[in-house]
Amino acid sequence: MSKFPSSRLERSARIARTGFRVGKNYAMHHFKHSLTRNGAAEEAKKKMHTANATYLYEEFSQLRGTALKLAQTLSLDHGILPDEFADIMAQAQYRVPPISKSVVRQVIKKELGEYPETLFASFEADASAAASIGQVHRARLHDGRDVMVKVQYPDIRASIGSDLSMAKMVFKRMVSSSRTDDYFAEVQERMMEETDYRHEGQQIAAFRERYHGNEFEIPEYVEEYSTAHVLTMTRVTGRHLGEFLEKNPGQEEKDRYGQLLWDFFNIQINDSRTLHADAHPGNFMLTGDGRLGVLDFGCVKVCPPDFFHDYVRLLPAHLENDEETLWPLYARLGLVREDSADREYEKYFFELCRSFGDLVVMPYTRDTFDFGDEAFSGKYKSLIKEATSQPEPRGTHHFIYVTRAHVGLYRMLMQLEANVRTRPARDRIMNWWAGRAEEA
Repeated sequence: MSKFPSSRLERSARIARTGFRVGKNYAMHHFKHSLTRNGAAEEAKKKMHTANATYLYEEFSQLRGTALKLAQTLSLDHGILPDEFADIMAQAQYRVPPISKSVVRQVIKKELGEYPETLFASFEADASAAASIGQVHRARLHDGRDVMVKVQYPDIRASIGSDLSMAKMVFKRMVSSSRTDDYFAEVQERMMEETDYRHEGQQIAAFRERYHGNEFEIPEYVEEYSTAHVLTMTRVTGRHLGEFLEKNPGQEEKDRYGQLLWDFFNIQINDSRTLHADAHPGNFMLTGDGRLGVLDFGCVKVCPPDFFHDYVRLLPAHLENDEETLWPLYARLGLVREDSADREYEKYFFELCRSFGDLVVMPYTRDTFDFGDEAFSGKYKSLIKEATSQPEPRGTHHFIYVTRAHVGLYRMLMQLEANVRTRPARDRIMNWWAGRAEEA
């Protein structure tokens, strides 16, 4: 069990200490290698990134909350931090130490008026999972329903503003761009939503009404056992992606899992401007009856109409290879800059975006697509690496969570090596786009 530092002074001191050490490491590296650009210097830089990422995770995992979530989001989901940070954060994403059982009991008593052993017919004191904002416990209601109870760490919401301000100082030492404030503001907005469990409960209810059925299993929000800091929902059982693949499933099973993931993502694009934006293997499972179980609705991105319109417009523009449409479209999305003095770089980045966009829409060009194609996955990973190694991040702040959903989907499909029927999704999206174009 882990002691949770909840006071602002203690948290700020730990973040400041982390920032000082990380900054010192970068300054020393720059001093030692400022006159050299050889392979040894690059290797030393990679080792320094790994050491800093490991130290940052160890410190921030004790803080949990905004600091750890920000590190995970900027590295895993948007490639803003160096690649070595993504590697460490990916390994550490589900290894946050749980808080003590006594703290869990006190939080539930404070929020729901009774201790868990009274409120529930049964309650597992050991957490089944612990993450940056809260931890999850299995329980059973007195009416016999099996549920999951998510308990938020104390004072997480109150610490968001101060944590973020301090954490920005740490991360800005690693990012050369002066345009990251919008990204930090976007993360803060999502964090405020994620720490309001009533808001997440409303999202669960909305997604259940919209998608629960033959293909997808969405949990039921149990409002009477929920507050802003405790969330209870019915339990979805099945196998997460890692557990599923450990059993060496046949191709038909992998295709089924992949098809459900593909359909869930694309039906959201077709259905509304609201996206489940936490597309990683821990938030999905294949249920015993062959449906896709969808979990954790804390991170849901509601896209502004103009951004969503332009984002969906990318599909027909790439399918038609329409350069006259793509350049202004990329400019509106913040991917290329009309006011840049470095026109050669803008042309290079435009071609990089076009190459990546063409690859992303490739599955939509066929009736079925094999995500196990090594040429496709190799090119995809290569372009991701090239895009995230640029001197500064590009794209409006809305891209952070939309990219999180789209890139997360493709990663899972490539891991499954699934053959997916892609044409119906293309037809739905193109019909949706045609309708919007006519309205305009």
